[in-house]
Amino acid sequence: MAIPQHTIDQILDRTDIVDLIGQRVKLKKTGRTYSGCCPFHQEKSPSFHVYRDKQYYHCFGCQANGNAIRFLMDIDNRNFIDVMKDLASQAGIELPKDNQDSKRLSYKRDSKPAITAQKTADTPLAPIADSAILDHDPFEQFQQLDDPFAAFESYADFNNEPVQEGNLYDLLENIAQFYERQLPHSQTAQQYFKQRGLTAETIQFWRLGYAPEDWQHLEKAFPQDIEGLKLLGLIRTSDSGRDFDLLRDRVIFPIRDAKGRVVGFGGRALNDEIKPKYINSPDSEVFHKNQLLYGLYEGRKLKAQDWLMVEGYMDVIALQQYGIYGAVATLGTASNTEHLNILFKQNPRITLAFDGDAAGQKAARRTLEIALPLLNDGRELKFFVLPPDHDPDSLIRREGLENFQRLLQQAPLLSDFIFAHLTQNHDISTPEGKSQVMGELRELTDLLPKQGSFRYLLNQAFKEKLGFGKRWIPPVNNDASLSFNIQTRDEDFAIALLMQHPFLYIHFETLRAFIDTEQLLAQILAILDTVFDHLPDDQELATYYVLGACSEYSQEIADIIQRTNIEALTQAPEMADKLASDYSMGLQEKYLRQKLKAPLSLLESRNLRQQLNELTKKISLRLVS
Repeated sequence: MAIPQHTIDQILDRTDIVDLIGQRVKLKKTGRTYSGCCPFHQEKSPSFHVYRDKQYYHCFGCQANGNAIRFLMDIDNRNFIDVMKDLASQAGIELPKDNQDSKRLSYKRDSKPAITAQKTADTPLAPIADSAILDHDPFEQFQQLDDPFAAFESYADFNNEPVQEGNLYDLLENIAQFYERQLPHSQTAQQYFKQRGLTAETIQFWRLGYAPEDWQHLEKAFPQDIEGLKLLGLIRTSDSGRDFDLLRDRVIFPIRDAKGRVVGFGGRALNDEIKPKYINSPDSEVFHKNQLLYGLYEGRKLKAQDWLMVEGYMDVIALQQYGIYGAVATLGTASNTEHLNILFKQNPRITLAFDGDAAGQKAARRTLEIALPLLNDGRELKFFVLPPDHDPDSLIRREGLENFQRLLQQAPLLSDFIFAHLTQNHDISTPEGKSQVMGELRELTDLLPKQGSFRYLLNQAFKEKLGFGKRWIPPVNNDASLSFNIQTRDEDFAIALLMQHPFLYIHFETLRAFIDTEQLLAQILAILDTVFDHLPDDQELATYYVLGACSEYSQEIADIIQRTNIEALTQAPEMADKLASDYSMGLQEKYLRQKLKAPLSLLESRNLRQQLNELTKKISLRLVS
C-alpha cells in the first residue's frame, strides 16, 4: 500500500503526540515541553522530551527521536503500514486503497486546447500582407507578450504528446500566483485593501489578490486545466450548459493548510450590494473547510504563542499586522470540535472572540456546548466578548495594540463566563433563582469529561458564588480525631484525607481486601487504585485530579470534607501521614472483627484471627510510642 505524503501529513496533524506518548510514558510538563524517563533506555533522570508544537520527541540520552509514527514503530517493533492503519483509524482518516488517493488528486490535462482569439485595441485581427502598413513595431509588440510562444505551442500537434496528468495542489498554487498578479491591474481592489489599512508587506505576506470580472478568466489563463478547475469547484456550469468562474470581481484570500499549501480561496465582493459578500471555494479532495483554520499556518510561521479564534479573514490579517500573531478564523462555518482540537494542540489555553450582540451570545453558547466535552484537565478556555458594533479589526484600530492586549487579557475564563451567562436571567438572591442556575449548570457540566477535576471544581465555584454552604458547623474535637474510638465514622475521615492527600493511598491499599465493595470508601479506593500511577507530582494538582476522577460522588465528598474539617487537621505533612496510618489500621481492625462474626470456614476464621492479632500488636506498639 502506497500512502501519499499529504495523507501522512494529515494524520500527523490530527495526532497529539503528547497524548500518544503519554499513554506509554509518564510525562511532566516542563516549560513548553513534556519530559519523562526515556522508554528506549534505562535512566533515572528524565532526558526524554516531547514537543507538542513540533509534534516531535527527542531523548538527549540515547538520541532516540522522531514523530508519532516513529515512536510507535520503535516502541512496539511494528512496521510502517500497521502503525499508519492504527493512527489513521484514531484520526478518522481513510487510507488509500490501490493508490486511489493519489488518483483523486490528479486530473487529465488537455495537451491541445483550442485557441481563443482575443481582440484588443493594440492588436488588430485583420490579415496583414505587408509589414510596411503596420502602425507599430512587430518586434516590440512581440516582446510585450507574457508568453510569446504559448499560442503557437498549444496549437502545434505534430509532437503527438500523450495526455498529461496534473496535480490539484500544483494547480492551486498556480491559480494563487495568477490572482496575485491581477491585483496591480485593479484600482478598485487596491483601494479596498488601502481603506482597510493594509500595508504592501501585509498584502504580500498573506498573498492577497484579485479575481477579474471576466466570466471565463480561469479558462483563458489555464486552458489545459479545465478538468482540474472543475474538480476544485472554481468553474461552475450554468443551467444552460455554459461554464463560468465562481470568483469574479472579488479580492482574493488564498487559504493554506497547516503545511502551507494553497487548498482553496475566499473571495470578497467589492460592491457591498452584491450577495453573498463572501464566497469560499467549495469542498474538494484537498479542501475541507470544517477541518481548516484561516491563519493557522501563518501563525505557526510567526511562532505564535497565544491563539485567538475570530470571525473573519480581515480580523486575522489586521491583528497580524498589529502584532497579534495567533489569530485564526473558521472558513465561513461555525466552529466545531475539529477546529477547537486543532487550537488546543497549539496551546492548552485558547481564547474565543464573540460579538456582544444577541447573535454573538447565541454563537458563544453554541460554542460553549461544543467545547465542554474537550476540556480535559490542563485545558483552559477564555471568552473575549467584543464591545457593540466592533469586530477585532475595528477594535484594534481604535484602541491600538496596547489597549487591545489589555482587553484581551481581561477576557473572562470559561467558569466566569458561564456564571455571568446563567445568572443574567435569574434572581440569584432567591432560593428559586439559585435552583434554576444550578439546574442549568448541571446540564452544562454533564457535557464535561467524567475523568477530570473541572466538573467538581465548577460546581463548587458556583456554590460559593451563590452563597451555598454558609451554615453552622459543629466544632471538631481534634484530640478525639486522633483516637480510634471516633464518634464520626472513620470512613469519612479516610475519604477526606485521601481527597486532601491522594498519595497517602499507599496506607489504605490493604483495606480493599476487607471492605464491603458497596461502601463509598471502597468505590473511592478502587478509583485511586486505577489513577494512582498517573497522579501529577504537584500536591495541589493531584488533589484536583482525584476530585475529578471521583466526580461521580462529588456531592457526598463535598459534604464529608466540610463535616470533617480535614484541612485543619492536616496542616503539617507529618500529621497527615500519621493520621492515614492510624485510620487505616483502625479500619482494618473494624473490618476484621466484622468478618470474624461470620467466617466462611474454619480456615478463614483462623487466618482472620491471626491477622487481627498481628494488627492489634501494631496498634499497641504505635500507641505506646
